[in-house]
Amino acid sequence: MANLHDAMINKLEKKWFRNEGGLIPSMAVLAYCIPAFFGGAAMIFSLQPAWMALGTLALAHGMVIAAYMIHDCAHNAIFRAPRHNAACGRALSWLTGGCYATYDDIRATHMRHHVENSDAMGFDHRACLARHPVLRRVVEVAEWLYVPAVELLMHAMVILAPFLFEERRAQRWRVVAITILRFGLLAGIFLYSPWAYLCYLLAYLLFLTVLRFMDALQHNYGDDIAGHKGDRIYEESHTFSNPVSLRHPWLNLLTLNFGYHNAHHARPTAPWHTLPSLHDALHGGDASAVIPFGMQLASFHRNRVARIWGDAGETQGDRFLRRLHEGRAVGVDGVSFLTPF
Repeated sequence: MANLHDAMINKLEKKWFRNEGGLIPSMAVLAYCIPAFFGGAAMIFSLQPAWMALGTLALAHGMVIAAYMIHDCAHNAIFRAPRHNAACGRALSWLTGGCYATYDDIRATHMRHHVENSDAMGFDHRACLARHPVLRRVVEVAEWLYVPAVELLMHAMVILAPFLFEERRAQRWRVVAITILRFGLLAGIFLYSPWAYLCYLLAYLLFLTVLRFMDALQHNYGDDIAGHKGDRIYEESHTFSNPVSLRHPWLNLLTLNFGYHNAHHARPTAPWHTLPSLHDALHGGDASAVIPFGMQLASFHRNRVARIWGDAGETQGDRFLRRLHEGRAVGVDGVSFLTPF
């Protein structure tokens, strides 16, 4: 009986999944993040304080895991056929609020990140804030209060992009329809209960905070795209791993192993569940290959306002490395793969 079960699993994997051993972990993740999202919403709608608190966390984490599954789908790392990865990524983007952008734009922009070895974006939030001092002050105060204002600005720009950029003009009616639908649902939640509405907003802010926390220190790329396109040595030396824990690897499942970032860039099509072993193969027990979690927290806290503007000096020499080990690295903001520009 066990042999028959294994044979069926192997047959399904070979037909549908890109990597051996991919069926069970991939299906397990989908079986977690989708119920976590809708189950968390149900707990919030119960209007029972304890359930609402638990539901807020479940909803936020469901969105986090869905986002990192979208990332794997964009690399065609889950399913054998690109169209199945795309279908999965598109569906999950509705859970994360990433549906205002097309899946194709998300994928194309993220592939540029890997090919060009750059975090340069078509929309420069720093230049925008410099031109609008009132908005700048609002964003700086919000970031000081740990509100992910830059991420909210970037997501707002995704909605506005079809009306601001000619190359996205064709997406106008699509964005209008999605905006009416999603904001209509939000209005319905508010009418049902302002407290439920606030719980959803808190879950969404927690979700954005986790994503931008993971993104902040993973690269210190400069803005020179042409100079480093395809440069593997530059890519490796400007990419950093920030797992939650090496001593307790299961904790990295909280972010679907996204912290094993050097391993991901070494083999972008490797699915999330293979990254710990790939990291070990590349770095062994070398602790210098990762940023300790305490230093991540210290940098995130100390530079939560400075990160809005970044520090161009951190792209040169060993300044970024020295600051990392002192817990003072500034890092970057506004580079989420869910906000393609």
